Amino acid sequence: MVAPPVKLLAEAEGIPVYQPQKVKTGEAIERIATLAPSCIVVAAYGQLLPAEILALPRLGAVNVHASLLPKYRGPAPIHWALIRGEEKTGITTMLMDIGMDTGDILMQREVVIEPGDTAGTLHDRLAEEGARLLLETLDLLKKNTLKPRAQDDSQATYAPMLVKEDGEIDWKEGAKKICCRIRGLDPWPGGFTLWKGKRLKLFGCKPLSITSQARPGTVIAADEGGLQVASGKGVVLIKTLQLEGRRSLAVADFLRGYSLQEETRFGE
Repeated sequence: MVAPPVKLLAEAEGIPVYQPQKVKTGEAIERIATLAPSCIVVAAYGQLLPAEILALPRLGAVNVHASLLPKYRGPAPIHWALIRGEEKTGITTMLMDIGMDTGDILMQREVVIEPGDTAGTLHDRLAEEGARLLLETLDLLKKNTLKPRAQDDSQATYAPMLVKEDGEIDWKEGAKKICCRIRGLDPWPGGFTLWKGKRLKLFGCKPLSITSQARPGTVIAADEGGLQVASGKGVVLIKTLQLEGRRSLAVADFLRGYSLQEETRFGE
């Protein structure tokens, strides 16, 4: 078990830290109530706060969510925005209610998704933007100049929790869609395919405009420039590979240790 950075910083600054395993217990509710908080802030917290806690702060409980709500409610908004090929996403600060990311919107900030973004790089940019927007939100809440607005539930989409199996590549899909999945699952859980009975993780993906008559999943080129794999529409270029139980390697380095020839077929 490793303490999260927020806890380490708080302890270094002499700020008390309380980490209940479950926030809905009577002990946790009582402990938070004794603090008499003027505001509660939640960011990437894996539990829903009960109504008893939400009712405590006079300025409300504020959640920082990594999407432009009501799109991508749920625990994995960054990953699913990439997987589904969105060109933009953003940060929302909202007043929490008992639902899953359903509370009134306070402020929003749009962030463009760059062509080379992965879940990791996009996460870091959104974290920086989220910190800035949170400070602005708290300042305006304190001044009582924010007007919360209800979400349009008819426009809501969901970003469910990811599991390792979500990373398996269906080579019958188009190259662009495959690359969106690989980028959206980088660094975790990682897009993968089966090769010689083992999982082979794929990183650094780019859809190529060239066409191929090979069956989807077939390697059509393997050299220092990368690995080209036929898909249901177009060709996928892979730059980095990681065989199950091994470290990740650039394709050029991978080929020095493993025989991965043309006409190899993934996914079988």
